[in-house]
Amino acid sequence: MRPVMIQKLYRKYENGIWAGIIIIINVILLGICFDIYYDLNDDTMMKDIMAGVYSGVPDGHNMQTLYVLGAFISLCYRLCRTVPWYGLFLCLCQFGCFYLAGTRLCSLTGKKAGKLGMMALLSLFLWAVCLQHLVNVQYTITCAIMSAAAIFLFVTTPRGISTRQFILKNIPSMALVILAYQLRTEMLLLTFPFIGMAGIVRWSEEERIFTGENWKKYGTVLGIMLAGMLVSRGVDFLAYGSEEWRAFQDFFHARTSVYDFYPDVLTQDVYGDGLSEIGVSQTQQMLLQNYNFGLDENIDSQMLEGIAEYAAKAVGGTRDWGTFCKERIGFYIYRTLHGEDAPYNILVLWAYAAVFLAGVLSVRADSRKRWGSGWAFLWQLALMAVMRSAVWMFILMRGRDPERITHSLYLVEFVLLAAMLLQRGSLVRRRKGVIRAMVILLAVMQAGSLGGSIRLVQEDQALRAQVNQDWQAIDRYCREREDNFYFEDVYSTVAFSQKIFAPSGNRYANYDILGGWMSKSPLYREKIAVYHIREADTALLDMENVYMVVSNEEADAFDWLTAHYAQKGILVQVQQSDSINDNYSVYQIVRIGEKESVNQADRMK
Repeated sequence: MRPVMIQKLYRKYENGIWAGIIIIINVILLGICFDIYYDLNDDTMMKDIMAGVYSGVPDGHNMQTLYVLGAFISLCYRLCRTVPWYGLFLCLCQFGCFYLAGTRLCSLTGKKAGKLGMMALLSLFLWAVCLQHLVNVQYTITCAIMSAAAIFLFVTTPRGISTRQFILKNIPSMALVILAYQLRTEMLLLTFPFIGMAGIVRWSEEERIFTGENWKKYGTVLGIMLAGMLVSRGVDFLAYGSEEWRAFQDFFHARTSVYDFYPDVLTQDVYGDGLSEIGVSQTQQMLLQNYNFGLDENIDSQMLEGIAEYAAKAVGGTRDWGTFCKERIGFYIYRTLHGEDAPYNILVLWAYAAVFLAGVLSVRADSRKRWGSGWAFLWQLALMAVMRSAVWMFILMRGRDPERITHSLYLVEFVLLAAMLLQRGSLVRRRKGVIRAMVILLAVMQAGSLGGSIRLVQEDQALRAQVNQDWQAIDRYCREREDNFYFEDVYSTVAFSQKIFAPSGNRYANYDILGGWMSKSPLYREKIAVYHIREADTALLDMENVYMVVSNEEADAFDWLTAHYAQKGILVQVQQSDSINDNYSVYQIVRIGEKESVNQADRMK
């Protein structure tokens, strides 16, 4: 009886079992071969806030995720500070998506050989294409993976099921979209056109399109997603509803506008006089250039909004938008067709060709044109190309196209096309050898990228391990002197990364950078208040237990620091009080006069 029950359970959950085993094997191999890092300092800062490292108490106000998710993760840290909840959440989201996709892939074939083939192809995709982002984890890419998984599951939803079954089977897709929106709102919205395209593709393949049942099916799915996103945003609005947080949000958005979209205004001397005319002194310009704006309390949201407004006129208003648009279009075409974005763009081009070929073959295979199978793939591919071009031009025209965004867009687009291919391929009853040949070509392409992908990660991890020795020395030095507080020069200390699963007590850190996206926030005030600090520059000058950490490379010129105090009528000297290792030193600010500093400030004006 027991073997029979086990056999029945196996048959019922066979696809999930196969997918689970393969994904677990991949996870184990990744853990053996590589260390898992937070890719960027943004994720490390988010973790520190939610874990209580930043302010001393786990908090959901991390300014990047929506509060409902941040509060949940911070609650987990309150229950147990030693578990890396945030990193664990990101990894579970990523590999959970691969598991769901693998289960669906296995369900599309009835043979064990076919299931193994599908999982082998998925594993190859994981190692050859996604490896860099699976071992160097970041929330932007994780959001894209969740969006891609939602699209894949939705498009490949079984046909011929009732409205109720359709909605139930798409609960994972809806949950992934809502969770991705909470994790990285901007990235989810950037991929939302692909989500909409998935809905159009799936709906257009119904036998009868404009029926009440279809309106109910697709409308319910869309409505639940939008309702979940709206509720998430509402909770976030309430969580940041205090006067202090609202004021900081204004500062945060103004800072983002300046640094992300108009950095030339701060880095190019040609704009210096214009900034001075709107009230930004040369000293403040220096602090904004090196990100140490936390030293000056007068650099507030009003000033940054003024800089952003000036930049829009000085940069955007004088730009030849016709020429610029032509340049961006040329750049868009070039990077789509050339190897700089390989293997992502190559996979997308292959996917377009494969869907087109499968579509042509399916027309002759399905003379009854069921599920809109006819020539619908032509307008689907055309609409897809127009839509993706609009998204790409949006990011290129804004000048914001880092890999974490471009790779995300490629990934979501490829997965949508792969789902379309699977649906089209199922209609091809003849010449299936052509489809198999295309799949083999895909496997060969990925295999060709495998070695390069592994080498790239190995080199990156070796570099991270070397660079992080400095950060570990700084962290150890500061924590061993817990009676002191240390402000860090931004450029000296933002190149480090952190292992996700390294042992950590997530205790309060008695140091902070002099700038960054949490500087001057309510949590920042809470953090420095632990050491009775109100303002960074006053504390560095007047408190004996407040120091500054600067790399020896950046320590050659302290003009930005001495000029700041000179502008306030104070002459100071920067004295080295200790060294951390061969690369970093600890400094103290010493007052040496008043009258001379006023004269120096006058000369600077």
